[in-house]
Amino acid sequence: MGFDSNEKALSYWRENLRLVLGLLAVWFAVSYGCGIVFADALNEIHFMGFKLGFWFAQQGSIYVFVALIFIYAYKANALDKKYNVHED
Repeated sequence: MGFDSNEKALSYWRENLRLVLGLLAVWFAVSYGCGIVFADALNEIHFMGFKLGFWFAQQGSIYVFVALIFIYAYKANALDKKYNVHED
């Protein structure tokens, strides 16, 4: 199905872009913030035998990224239904 009007199409893509940028901001904050900026403070905490700052730099940001993929899929499906462009 297509969009009813250009205004709906612009609104849809505006919301989709806002969603993508928000999720990328979370990923950046976790990867850069926890892995680099706050690494010294986080290294005081041990997680599964590793310093937490090191763990976030090596593994944590990847786990967060995978979780964000699932969140995006869920939110994008809801957005598609809101604008009536979902697949049947």
